[in-house]
Amino acid sequence: NITMSLSEAEVQSARGAWEKIYVDAEDNGTTVLVRMFTEHPDTKSYFTHFKGMDSAEEMKQSDQVRGHGKKVFSAINDMVQHLDNSEAFLGIVTPLGKKHATQLKIDPKNFRIICDLILQLMEEKFGADCKASFEKVTNEICTHLNNIYKEEGW
Repeated sequence: NITMSLSEAEVQSARGAWEKIYVDAEDNGTTVLVRMFTEHPDTKSYFTHFKGMDSAEEMKQSDQVRGHGKKVFSAINDMVQHLDNSEAFLGIVTPLGKKHATQLKIDPKNFRIICDLILQLMEEKFGADCKASFEKVTNEICTHLNNIYKEEGW
């Protein structure tokens, strides 16, 4: 099912919320990843080059963690730009989902973890309204990723 459940108004407020956090994509992306690795240490096992890092400080300084944080935020940014065009949205989500399912073999629950950490950071920095207006977007992203995983036999 490729219909998006967001109204035009919801798309606009979600974009406004996302813009606030995307301004500092690398720092905020890094914060989200570092929280994931520290709160869910098993997620580090997917990243061989992060494995030896135990302290959050060390992770924050890592070019690889920062690079991947920025990459995650860029991918979400591409999706956010196409929330009103389900074909374009799926054109971004589908290859991403397939790659993580088949090549990287990342457990799909990690997408929900990342989305929840992004929402948490939005709330801390910009308040509950900001978080609320982006929540539906994270649900869309996770739903579509989960569907792709099912198609890939997860």
